[in-house]
Amino acid sequence: MDLKYKRVIIKISGEALAGDKGMGFDQAVVGRVVDQIKHVHDMGVQVGIVVGGGNFWRGRQGTEMERTTADHMGMLATVINALALQDALERKNVQTRVQTALTITRVAEPYILRKALSHLDKGRVVIFACGTGNPFFSTDTAVALRAAEINAEVILLAKNVDGIYDSDPKTNPNAKKYKEIKYIDFISQGLKAMDTAAVAICMENKTPILAFGLNEEDSIARVVKGEEIGTWIR
Repeated sequence: MDLKYKRVIIKISGEALAGDKGMGFDQAVVGRVVDQIKHVHDMGVQVGIVVGGGNFWRGRQGTEMERTTADHMGMLATVINALALQDALERKNVQTRVQTALTITRVAEPYILRKALSHLDKGRVVIFACGTGNPFFSTDTAVALRAAEINAEVILLAKNVDGIYDSDPKTNPNAKKYKEIKYIDFISQGLKAMDTAAVAICMENKTPILAFGLNEEDSIARVVKGEEIGTWIR
């Protein structure tokens, strides 16, 4: 099969896994996500995943909690999602490993680059949890960092909307969708689809980002085969 990309890293937000429920898991959504990942894995694509935790914990959630503590709680929330994705993938006979930036060896491997690369080369899906392991950095920054480390050819930014707009399409019916935007223009316009720090890392390492709708039919497979959907940041 003619594939445009052989090694990708997918950023899946926690909110996407919650679907319309807003919190926790929407099993139908998780099932669709896992089916797509299995599809591209079976095509021969090496797949890394960075997962967020916003369906369980998001920042300080309006409390006066100290930022470092709140961020560590968010990292732990990503482990819940990573283990759920691992379980769902392995029930579909896709070998999967979870690696965490915080050491939690009873449930997952610590993040070690050489082990991650070995897993990918052996055809295992690798899910990276706990962000970068540092407070004050988001899982967007984590996916930019992991992409550079594993030499991913592209970051697939799976969103609840079908691309990047100049304003929120949920509140502005006249929002304009970009087909492509340069890294520096994304940063200078203050767009929110991805953290500025993450985009800056991608710009420095020349890692292209494709933002697309996770709910679009077979969207991940269409991307790895080279179909033009969503919005490019590059």
